[in-house]
Amino acid sequence: MGKLILRRKAGGGGVILCFDIGGARIRAALSQGGVLEMLGEVATPAADFAAFVAALQGFAGRKVRGVAISVAGVVDPASGRIKVANIPCLDGRAVGAELSAALGLPVLVLNDADCFALAEARHGAGRGHRSVFGIILGSGVGGGLVIDGQLVTGVGGFAGEWGHGPVIRAPLLACACGQQGCLDTIGGARGLERLHLHLGGPALGSHAIVAGWQAGALAERATVALWLDLVSGPLAMVLNVVGASVVPVGGGLANAAIDRRGRHSWGRRAGRGRVGYRRPSGGRRCPKPSAAFRWDRPPSRSADRPEATTAGRRLSHPPNGLAR
Repeated sequence: MGKLILRRKAGGGGVILCFDIGGARIRAALSQGGVLEMLGEVATPAADFAAFVAALQGFAGRKVRGVAISVAGVVDPASGRIKVANIPCLDGRAVGAELSAALGLPVLVLNDADCFALAEARHGAGRGHRSVFGIILGSGVGGGLVIDGQLVTGVGGFAGEWGHGPVIRAPLLACACGQQGCLDTIGGARGLERLHLHLGGPALGSHAIVAGWQAGALAERATVALWLDLVSGPLAMVLNVVGASVVPVGGGLANAAIDRRGRHSWGRRAGRGRVGYRRPSGGRRCPKPSAAFRWDRPPSRSADRPEATTAGRRLSHPPNGLAR
């Protein structure tokens, strides 16, 4: 059913109704030939499935070929059931099948980080790269892996989920997934706030912590320095395992808090020298700008380290929020 949505019909395009669903907001758009027409957004009825379906139906005025949904949850590719913490009415449901019955259309549901990685691999910063690992650092930590243009989901849909697993030993914090020491406990915006408290700082929002760091405040500088160090280790391990040559980075926290120091730190921990930055190609095919870490291996494989690229320039757009 999903293939009908992602592939164009022979000899024609067709309009796809697209939703980006988060815990707080549902954003809607129409896609034709990869070009997006934004329709607007509404609040997410997180606890009421009937109200959730009605919210999507409110955007279904035009004739469309199918519905594509990006959601912050893990989708099992075998059963279609979703595991999502911040939208209880969807948790455990075969959302694609249920929405298809309610809307009378083919429905494809994918993890939001998987959608991000696939979009960047095909239309953005990852074009021309065989292995693309896209990461999101927003309210939490997410990731998606694309190899040779194909999304890798793995058993249960967990491929790319580098935010979960006991990898952080100090501070050892409980995660909503039931484990302790997950990167998600300190890697996203909420995690940055926890980390600041752990270091003895006052209770500040992530916006204030980043602003203080950018202004040179000592406490906030210490928090962000530790955050960069804690995130860089797991990221380096993942990159060495999957062999990604480019890492598109999305999410408000990433846009706000990753500068040249962060890119250098992460590239150094991965054993790849300095890391360059470039913007994706942009346009309505890729509506959310992202950073991108990029490195190229030298022609000779005898060298111990890849050569660093100096691709592009620093972020020119201001951070526009830290919500994933």
